[in-house]
Amino acid sequence: MPTPVTVIGAGLGGLVLARVLHLHGIPVTVHEAEPSPAARAQGGMLDIHGHNGQLALASAGLTDEFRGLVLAGRQAIRVLGRDGTVLFEKADDGTGESPEVQRGDLRRMLLDALPDGTVRWGRKATGVRPLTEGRHEVTFADGATVVTSLLVGADGAWSRVRPLLSDAAPAYVGRSFVETSLHDADIRHPATAKAVGGGTLVALDPEGNGTWLVAHREKGGTLHAYITLTKPQEWFTSIDFTNAEAAAARIAAEYDGWAPELTALITGGRTAPVLRPLHALPVGHRWDRVPGVTLLGDAAHLATPNGEGANLAMLDGAELGKALAAHPDDMETALTAYERELFPRGTAAASAVARHPTPQEMLSFFTG
Repeated sequence: MPTPVTVIGAGLGGLVLARVLHLHGIPVTVHEAEPSPAARAQGGMLDIHGHNGQLALASAGLTDEFRGLVLAGRQAIRVLGRDGTVLFEKADDGTGESPEVQRGDLRRMLLDALPDGTVRWGRKATGVRPLTEGRHEVTFADGATVVTSLLVGADGAWSRVRPLLSDAAPAYVGRSFVETSLHDADIRHPATAKAVGGGTLVALDPEGNGTWLVAHREKGGTLHAYITLTKPQEWFTSIDFTNAEAAAARIAAEYDGWAPELTALITGGRTAPVLRPLHALPVGHRWDRVPGVTLLGDAAHLATPNGEGANLAMLDGAELGKALAAHPDDMETALTAYERELFPRGTAAASAVARHPTPQEMLSFFTG
């Protein structure tokens, strides 16, 4: 008996979809490659926007639970020059529209809102193939297979489901993040903790060449930073990221002359820096309607990080769930309605970051 809805990927978008379907009594199974919810760290802070992410969580009936995860004061922002000079500062007065939460906490909230067994862990999709009448078969790394009436690719940048719909592939955008963390920063790195402040730090060189960094204050005195470098991928492959000290020193060399409280975000951590190459799908990515399959989140509209990715993925999941609930006996009408809104939504978000902002443009964005 085919599974009515099969979701590949237990990220935020896939979980919101599963929750909305559950609320409407539509059977759904989510298959996730990770072996357990705690298999890896889930990333840093997310600002959940009122116009998309919060709407999705409201559709999932989880607004109160979400509010319980919000970290007070984290909407504060500071912009510093490379010498540590404060160029712009705004306190969190509690009126902002984008409260901050930890990604891991948000994912756990969504998992807890689903019936046991909804998510099947350790199920890495290795192949998909179309059958007849809009059905698809998914093969997993353990040799298991599942046949589904509706297949949803919520499996991110390198989606296994996307090739059923499109031959588009993500392309490197010319820059990468290097992710670092400082733990117990208020005690071990007080100058850096003071520079970051209570929320988000953006540090840049207004006359520089596209080198900047962003840091967030997380729970428990942790500072989570994203060091941005505009370099070809070959430049990064020459760095041995398994050698934490040497890798951090090589990255820090690109920030020579910056204030020590800022470069400590690169060199002061006790864990190895993590390389995050940035890729994007073509702006305006879309596909012709194919029976029984669709995409959401990064699988559909991967873009350079701009604060919208998680929010859009959750909204995609909520809107797909609502469309299926509105047309329970006509799945293709539901998918057509969903994709009609999905395509312009993804295009608008991707267009805003289609090219690299200059440091001057970044400074203008924050200071007005």
